[in-house]
Amino acid sequence: MNPDQREQVLSNAKYLQDVRPVDPEEIAEYVEGTPHPAVVRQVLREELGELGFVEREDGTFEPASDDPVRPEFRGVESFPEAYGRKLEDLLVAEFGAGWPDGASGDELRRTIQRLKEDYFAQNPVEYDYRVALGYAIYHLPDYYAVVQYVLSELAGRGLLPGKLRVLDVGAGVGGPALGLHDFLPSETFVEYHAVEPSEAADVLSAMLEETGANFHPTVHRETAEDFEPPEGNFDLVLFGNVLSELDDPEAVVRKYLDFLAPDGAMVAIAPADKNASIGLREVERSVSDRTTVFSPTLRLWPGEEPSDDCWSFDVKPELAVPPFQRRLDGGSSGSGTEDESANTADTASTTDGTTTTATTDASNRDGIDASEYEFDVDSDDDTDSGAADTDSDGIDASGYDLDGSEIDGDGSKSGPDATEGGLDASASESAETRETESDSSPKVVTADELDSDGEFVNVDVQYSHVILRTDDTRRREFTSNRSVSAKMAEMDRHVTERVNLVAVKLSHSLSEEGENPVFKVSDGSESVGNFAVVTRETSLNRTLREAAYGSLLAFEDVLVLWNDDEKSYNLVVDERTVVDRR
Repeated sequence: MNPDQREQVLSNAKYLQDVRPVDPEEIAEYVEGTPHPAVVRQVLREELGELGFVEREDGTFEPASDDPVRPEFRGVESFPEAYGRKLEDLLVAEFGAGWPDGASGDELRRTIQRLKEDYFAQNPVEYDYRVALGYAIYHLPDYYAVVQYVLSELAGRGLLPGKLRVLDVGAGVGGPALGLHDFLPSETFVEYHAVEPSEAADVLSAMLEETGANFHPTVHRETAEDFEPPEGNFDLVLFGNVLSELDDPEAVVRKYLDFLAPDGAMVAIAPADKNASIGLREVERSVSDRTTVFSPTLRLWPGEEPSDDCWSFDVKPELAVPPFQRRLDGGSSGSGTEDESANTADTASTTDGTTTTATTDASNRDGIDASEYEFDVDSDDDTDSGAADTDSDGIDASGYDLDGSEIDGDGSKSGPDATEGGLDASASESAETRETESDSSPKVVTADELDSDGEFVNVDVQYSHVILRTDDTRRREFTSNRSVSAKMAEMDRHVTERVNLVAVKLSHSLSEEGENPVFKVSDGSESVGNFAVVTRETSLNRTLREAAYGSLLAFEDVLVLWNDDEKSYNLVVDERTVVDRR
């Protein structure tokens, strides 16, 4: 098509946009030489960004709508087969068809082991192309899922426009980008900008080839610190599992707040481990002078900010095991011993030239065991379980009888808890999954059904997150006052008293199986942790167990105790306590 014909296509499309959907077959009739409709369609696709059009499912085009999108989101069960095939294409191109086996399989397995070791040792990681491929094998599926759960909070309030400008800072290999793409309705116009300086950008660019015509990606190969965004504000600024890798995350977040639209949202996601989760809360609090927390850690009291170490994370049902993870996990070793690389220590070189020994443990597949929370409501090491400790710090909750033998269930209606929902990978229950393999009789495999030990499988969906806004919009609109709620900042006044309280549920159950259910709660004013401990569940308080993470709850007649072992307050929920959703 020559330039004159191309201009005729565009001018006719601009004319018809205010009349009816733009049909390539109709446009072709108005263009000199009557080009084939397929050629017209291709021209329109190439100019979608300039025209501000979206392509409809029927093959016609229309201007993108600014109306809020309302995705029908019901959770994520599996990583899409098409994306898995694309990743395997990259692996075959780099290593050959036998990539899961032999020397190449060993290299990828060692890469994943080193990535995990370096992460937990808080060592810097350099991403060359092969490291990026190993990272993609392990993290594409869970990052793909997590971003959708977080975005559903904004979409539920109608806060994602149909014409969406997105800045993904530290985009990595593309898990959040693909999740964003699949979460939004196909007719959403997305101008997507990714910032990724490492060779992970090569994997990202390849994965973005699988996105649809209305998703317009640009990859900027610069650091977050050096990048200067293109002109205009962004509706969504995303930090997906990157803040903990930055030298000065607070400064970077402040920088990108300058590019956020007045009614936009900044989304920050972090792994669920203690260091990353608490680090995210520190960044969140450092920009409180410019932002409002939309979710989940709401500030319910005007002018108050929390100062506790807030380790808070959500847990969703695990994914089906992607075929590429299953193949690598079960691949044969080039050393001649099939599971040697998975069962022996690996010596990894760090950036300073030293070495670390990476031991593998299949029972901790990047998951978080609830015991790491170090919350013990039944400790009897130093106290008599039948007597209260009445020292100057208040009453130790361990002095009360918190026998959980009468508790029914553990939160199955609101999703998995800390031990049964994936925090301890060896105990996690599988979610219902849809088919992910490309053969004629695909088999859905869960982590518990693997023949191998699962060291290189990562299907747990657990994460910390915060959504920040600058327009004072919150997911739950509620302002507390002393007529309806005690204040956690003043909880020392209420030890041994029963109070009414409004708080946000910020965890699934943190207790071990068979113990009293324990839930982290917050009103945004606390300086130490507050934990709701269920000693007797009734029909009037079971809402605490059933409510989803991030729910706003009203407690009536809850008993306040000081737990001297944990240096936190226990809010005892018993037969007198009523818990309702606000």
